[in-house]
Amino acid sequence: METSKKGRILIDLEKLNTFGSRSCPVCGKAFELGEAVVPACGAWEGDRYIHENEAVYDTDKGAYYERRFYKEKSP
Repeated sequence: METSKKGRILIDLEKLNTFGSRSCPVCGKAFELGEAVVPACGAWEGDRYIHENEAVYDTDKGAYYERRFYKEKSP
């Protein structure tokens, strides 16, 4: 499993099997082998893995956030 950016992973077979039939809570698409995902905060409780292109990294907090959630919460 590759982890070049903080928290970022590329989906491998083990992680894909761990996710089972769950899909991305943001776009609804199923996760596929080789896709980049990140643990992000959003309108849900706690962190959930979402596609990296659906996330924004907040350098001040050192965490990823779902784009729409981050935009709504930004001053």
